[in-house]
Amino acid sequence: MRLSGYVALCVLSFGVAAYAFVAYTFAPLGSVVHPDMRAAFESNRFAIHAHIFGSLVALALGPLQFSSRLRTRRISLHRWLGRVYLAVGVLIGGVAGLYMAVHAYGGLVAKLGFACLAVAWLYSGVSAYLAIRAGRIAEHRAWMVRNFALTFAAVTLRIYLPSTMVAGVPFEAAYPYIAWLCWVPNLVAAELLFNRTAQAPRRA
Repeated sequence: MRLSGYVALCVLSFGVAAYAFVAYTFAPLGSVVHPDMRAAFESNRFAIHAHIFGSLVALALGPLQFSSRLRTRRISLHRWLGRVYLAVGVLIGGVAGLYMAVHAYGGLVAKLGFACLAVAWLYSGVSAYLAIRAGRIAEHRAWMVRNFALTFAAVTLRIYLPSTMVAGVPFEAAYPYIAWLCWVPNLVAAELLFNRTAQAPRRA
């Protein structure tokens, strides 16, 4: 990854993590979301806080795991951050996200979109962990790229929402599609731009 791209990745990830921390720590629960979503938030306080906490940890630690300098100079720190990322960020955030998907606003399409995101997030995290435990480093890296592409859905979701508002698309019409758009293109981009590029030298 080029330096400019890595910097942008860090700025966006840390920015959304900071926003989530402030919004869900100091503001009343549900005050930063659409009014029709507040009831689900207020009736599932523990689950939404667990999901936000896990996602915040994943967003804050994820970009650090792609630092080649950290991997080469501080491999022990890289490993411990990876454990926290997977065990706290992905596991807690993913399980809570899967639960909240059942209560998602936007009907069946949105519920399925967020549920599939949570399942893919958990599956790719487990796959990354099993790969590194077996010593399959290249496979571990590929799964971590996929996993963080799904973590980054927290960022792209917050890009799509104001974009549709500026475009004049009603929230209730856009949200079911955003439930899929926030992560499917991320996963495709991860495969085309990073994983396929990394695999090309091995195939050659």
